[in-house]
Amino acid sequence: MANVKGTVALIGSGELSGTMVETHKRLLSNLKPQELVLFLDTPAGFQENADLLAKRAVDYFKRQVLQRMEVASYKSAEAAKSDQTKILFQQLSKAGYLLIGPGSPTYIVRQLKDSPITTLIGTMVNRGGSLVAASAAALSVGAFTLPVYEIYKVGEPVHWVEGLNILGNLGINLVVIPHWNNAEGGNHDTRFCYMGENRFQVLEAMLPSGTAILGIDEHTACILDFATEKATIDGLGQVTIRNRGREKKYVRGDSIPFELIKADFTAFLSDGAVTEAKGGSKNNKSQTLVKKEEGKTKPDFWDKMHDLEGTFHQALEEKNIAVMIQQILEADRLLWQAQLDLENPEFISQGRELFREMIVLSGIGLDQTISMIPTLFSKLVNELIKQRDIFRHEKRWTEADQIRQYLHKSGIVLEDTEEGPKWYLHKNGQAD
Repeated sequence: MANVKGTVALIGSGELSGTMVETHKRLLSNLKPQELVLFLDTPAGFQENADLLAKRAVDYFKRQVLQRMEVASYKSAEAAKSDQTKILFQQLSKAGYLLIGPGSPTYIVRQLKDSPITTLIGTMVNRGGSLVAASAAALSVGAFTLPVYEIYKVGEPVHWVEGLNILGNLGINLVVIPHWNNAEGGNHDTRFCYMGENRFQVLEAMLPSGTAILGIDEHTACILDFATEKATIDGLGQVTIRNRGREKKYVRGDSIPFELIKADFTAFLSDGAVTEAKGGSKNNKSQTLVKKEEGKTKPDFWDKMHDLEGTFHQALEEKNIAVMIQQILEADRLLWQAQLDLENPEFISQGRELFREMIVLSGIGLDQTISMIPTLFSKLVNELIKQRDIFRHEKRWTEADQIRQYLHKSGIVLEDTEEGPKWYLHKNGQAD
């Protein structure tokens, strides 16, 4: 691990939301001029809207992160042509920043497990680059991967599949669980990436001894800096280290030496017998079932959400509060309809992130507008007083008195003193 110079950022969700903009910018601060910023589309390669998701990432980086991004396309091992693979390998060899995000964790494992792509990703981190793995991709980078859709949607028994183990190859033995604090279930427990406490306890007992779990809340990042051998927490939530039901939590701003993290992992270990994680050919069947189910998703859901997002950001720039509220309400309606239509839960989750982002940004926009009012109001009053002085010097008493009356009606008390005119707001908002 001493030779590794780069970083791995693990994001629980919201990698393309306003909450992660500054995180991306900080990670990009070490990017060399000749290095590429890439989005790998593999996790959602089976989805009809895979290109739309990639475009959204590129647009997000252009508009909010202010960074040019390219799409590194590898939708499937079966469909990849030799010339496309060659281009991808060239891109990865020049990459300094790679974002991998939503989709199916077992699909990405199946496509990349025996591919040189994972080696190229590890090489990028070794030489100082940043791997950003969010949501489904975060699930895949550890020693074992949680087959979320197979269990939560298809009904497979709880089990693990072998992960890409990118972290293990970098010296850290972890299982990564994003969406740790998920609460979308409403009337049922969907924490621990939709598993809930009961199922997750069974899953936890299946892990080999010595394998710890890193749980990452939504809109939260755990940044592993291999050059300094420290992990830092960013975003809105917490990061949890867990083993056999025992937990240790870290919050935003915490900086944790790798040695301490490893010590925490060791402290959580128990002497109880552990059943090895399930894998094998059974998982291939469940992945096929998930693919068929996810194929039912209507592609126009993301089109509508993307249009709403664009209109919202334009209204935000124009400070058009009415239009902003309209887009938020329409997004809420679309999400409810998506649930009724049994849309893919990952799409709904991403849609909720957009919805929450619009709410947060609307609050920030209103705060900025409100904070501007006193300054703008003072400028207006001072300009009117200056114009009144001009009228007085020109002995245009009628116009000067009219300005004083306008200010009086607006609750502004104007006093002529030896030092010049002074004004203040009447305590009741109205002048006597």
